Amino acid sequence: MPAKSKSQQRAAGMSLAAKRGKMPKSRLTGAAKDMMMSMSEAELEKMATMPNHLPEKVKAKSPTKKKVTTGKKIIARKRKGKK
Repeated sequence: MPAKSKSQQRAAGMSLAAKRGKMPKSRLTGAAKDMMMSMSEAELEKMATMPNHLPEKVKAKSPTKKKVTTGKKIIARKRKGKK
């Protein structure tokens, strides 16, 4: 699974270092700690060694509004009782 942002990439790098014993596990917090516990070393390496063209932070997607597709003529016909 590729990283979607630089912050996610950094967290994967820290998790990988802790998993390999190059960094104490007690220094990990938040997402880095969760990644270390749930992902394999190969997955972390793949996520941590991505190209550097990633955004700093990914914006959360806002819910999209559904557009009403019924036209005024159809609504007017329904009011009059026509099909």
